[in-house]
Amino acid sequence: MAEKLNPWLNALKQLDKAAKAINLDPGYHQILAHPKRVLEVGLPVKMDDGSIKVFMGWRVHHNDARGPCKGGIKYHPNTDMDEVKALAMLMTWKTAVVDIPYGGAKGGVRVDPTKLSKAELE
Repeated sequence: MAEKLNPWLNALKQLDKAAKAINLDPGYHQILAHPKRVLEVGLPVKMDDGSIKVFMGWRVHHNDARGPCKGGIKYHPNTDMDEVKALAMLMTWKTAVVDIPYGGAKGGVRVDPTKLSKAELE
């Protein structure tokens, strides 16, 4: 079985490579290597059978230096905090590259939405 790559560590390696290429100030490099805010939540859902199931979720604000944080939510059974942190960092780069006044953020919920009923999806 192939070893799972850690998306957050991969994003940090990409940051290191880019920082070196543009001779980024070490202070800015340190700022960009850490998300500004990470929130972990348990989302309780009443299932059709009456039971309660709690799904893990995360919201990461990577950087808001260019404006309010922007980023959607990923619903997937294998998502985790490291993936959401990496996607938030990538959103920071995307908003900067296209020069829009937003920072980077992302949310994620560990759930398979195809296995939930319409009522469970609320």
